[in-house]
Amino acid sequence: MSDLKASLLADRGVLAIEGPDAREFLQGLISNDIEKVTPERTIYAALLTPQGKYLFDFFVSQAGERLLFDCEHSRLPDLQKRLRMYKLRAQVELADVSGDFAVAALWGADAPATAGLGSEAGNAKPFEDGTLAADPRLAEAGLRAVLPADRAAIILDGLGAELVDAADYDRHRLNLGLPDASRDLIVDKAILLESGFDELNGVDWNKGCYMGQELTARTKYRGLVKKRLVPVAIDGPAPDPGTPLKAGDREVGEMRSSTETIGLALVRLDAIEAGDAFAAEGATVTPRKPDWADF
Repeated sequence: MSDLKASLLADRGVLAIEGPDAREFLQGLISNDIEKVTPERTIYAALLTPQGKYLFDFFVSQAGERLLFDCEHSRLPDLQKRLRMYKLRAQVELADVSGDFAVAALWGADAPATAGLGSEAGNAKPFEDGTLAADPRLAEAGLRAVLPADRAAIILDGLGAELVDAADYDRHRLNLGLPDASRDLIVDKAILLESGFDELNGVDWNKGCYMGQELTARTKYRGLVKKRLVPVAIDGPAPDPGTPLKAGDREVGEMRSSTETIGLALVRLDAIEAGDAFAAEGATVTPRKPDWADF
């Protein structure tokens, strides 16, 4: 695995959920099927408002009897509080274990296969008292690991990975068009299907009801998606998140996160199809449809 790179993601935290009612409790809340989660399978999912708007997204893996949520660290207390609101009498325990675990991303040529996880997104295995999984969104994204915090760097070195700055991973996921939590998904506003959750395996269409399911299903089956979150090439200074993208006087999108010459933006589908570049406060941005996207 000589070309394997790894970054410890300090902006990610870990929420542990366990108890006899944990799976039943989560099944009625999150966008994916919690029953798919095993020690050999990790999923990507979201928690929505009752109106189907984005609140949180996370990766769910299993370590022993616990479900581990790899989630946005700064908003973990909000996620924990929100879940507790719905817990009622369910026998479920929620604990912030971010002090015990570190989250890492690893990538390189055929990283999942080289790690013994095959080529399918979401394949996982218990690893060093934590978990190691092929990114459940997209195998090309590489691996995600939840590792004991005090040994994480040593474990990554033992895998033959070159430890690099988290900015390197940021460039990797931006090139693939993968959103990074609330940096790219606006809380109480973003819609899953505008953000690629269908193609990125974040929604199960057969699991039954969950919070926000009605709007999500209606958006899909009535063809209501008019915008998509896509990577954009940036020529000039990287625009701030929220900067409007303009084709002449017409506003066609809005910037999200970026680094140097690559970013993400929410762009109207008709503008993407036109293939034009857009103005964004002194910069020119050109959208690109990701290879995995279906629109």
